[in-house]
Amino acid sequence: MVRANGAVSLRELARVVQTSEVTVRRDVRALEAEGLLDRRHGGAVLPGGFSREPGYPQKTHLAAAEKSAIADLAAGLVEEGDAVVVGAGTTTQELARRLARVPGLTVVTNSLLVAQALAHANRVEVVMTGGTLRGSNYALVGSGAEQSLQGLRVAKAFVSGSGLSAERGLSTANMLSASVDRALVQSAAEVIVLADHTKLGTDSMFPTVATETITRLVTDEHATADDATARELDAIADCGVQIDLAPLGAAPSSDAPVHGTGSGPVHQTQPGPMARRTAPPPAAPRCPASAAPARTAARAGRSAPAGCRSGWPRWACRAAAEPIRRPVDP
Repeated sequence: MVRANGAVSLRELARVVQTSEVTVRRDVRALEAEGLLDRRHGGAVLPGGFSREPGYPQKTHLAAAEKSAIADLAAGLVEEGDAVVVGAGTTTQELARRLARVPGLTVVTNSLLVAQALAHANRVEVVMTGGTLRGSNYALVGSGAEQSLQGLRVAKAFVSGSGLSAERGLSTANMLSASVDRALVQSAAEVIVLADHTKLGTDSMFPTVATETITRLVTDEHATADDATARELDAIADCGVQIDLAPLGAAPSSDAPVHGTGSGPVHQTQPGPMARRTAPPPAAPRCPASAAPARTAARAGRSAPAGCRSGWPRWACRAAAEPIRRPVDP
């Protein structure tokens, strides 16, 4: 199944072989020791660092709860009246469902699934790019899509991919999709990457967004449960990227202010218990990206924000001090 799809969840494996997830997890650990696959939280991928792109049906079941939490948090970054671009992907599709509640929003996208999610949102204007349909992910690609983005300028770009690392940035398994994603982010003043913890520290064939180009990364709190992904987050943060952790299973407070309230403090999302360290974390590696040293040096004199707690990594302290706004309820 992993060879056919590129990735598979433990839950799906347990269902197919008709055994418990505990047994599957033990077997996956043994296969990893033999170099036959790589474990990810909640699943397994092909070994070797470069991940293949799973088909759309498989993607929808991978880290579904994490993608939903990421979409909830990312939707709070969109303001009433914004113009944004949204790339293709299952995580961005989840985001689009939430953006339907933001009045006066303009969304430019090459994804049929994103457009479909917003089709009945009367207060949102949807602009589709041109291009050739790539059926495996329901996205428009090619020169037509790229040309339709030339000269466009929007506030924010929301993109995802197959892998994310400090060294190579965001990457994907398809050359045509990578080219369109590069055009999408070039049109935006702020680049926001949506990537669940299973994508951190992995690479795919074609780079789309360099790490130093990324303004903000929205990931899930499981990213801190593994030492390797936590170190990767530290390295990404050293490239000047703001890190936001989306808590799982915690709905936004009903009394938290929303867009357009006009008064009171904005809702702040702080890292949950999984983001806390019982001991100080190891020193983060220096950002490997070419443009990062200057950006890192510019931040060197900043003191820790007031919300920073002992034992938290630097990016978690910055996340604690960053205000997060929520979308308007319908």
